[in-house]
Amino acid sequence: MFRITVKDCSLVFKTHSELFSPQGLDAGTAAMLSLVDFEEDQRVLDLGCGYGIVGILAAKLVGEQNVVMVDRDPLAVQFAQENALLNEVSEVKIYRSDGFSGFSEIGFDLILSNPPYHTDFSVPKAFIEKGFNRLAIGGRMYMVTKRHKWYKNKLISIFGGVKVTELDGYFVFMAEKRNTQYAKNVGRK
Repeated sequence: MFRITVKDCSLVFKTHSELFSPQGLDAGTAAMLSLVDFEEDQRVLDLGCGYGIVGILAAKLVGEQNVVMVDRDPLAVQFAQENALLNEVSEVKIYRSDGFSGFSEIGFDLILSNPPYHTDFSVPKAFIEKGFNRLAIGGRMYMVTKRHKWYKNKLISIFGGVKVTELDGYFVFMAEKRNTQYAKNVGRK
């Protein structure tokens, strides 16, 4: 168990050695969170939630009823559920889902993700393409990775643009949904 304070919120977490960053908040996620402005009543999706740091923080800042957390790993989901109770945000929705396949909510204002690093990019590709469809117009997707070019190009092809910030060796990407169609299809007949 460990305690952290992020955005003036004091949080406590139980975790497991088989889960990502079991000792505490990882530098990539910290970099991403430092750039996100949470506003009350925003709908937030923590995509690939692990044991729940991002989603539970969001629940404290935007209201627990406005947060959805998903992960495909049953152990991560179990710890996210325990940590939601531990941090008194039991109204968050937590699903076991491989990406977007296991839940149907739409209209998110924020989708936040520190995706797994795979050489074939299949997971982040699905996160970006399907995430675009789950965002409300004006909604923003934040992703953090150690890789730059592929993510930048993919986000531009779907969203039409992306803001990239480099912090502590990580790239934080922020893309805003401004249209209902992928950018690469806009203007085509």
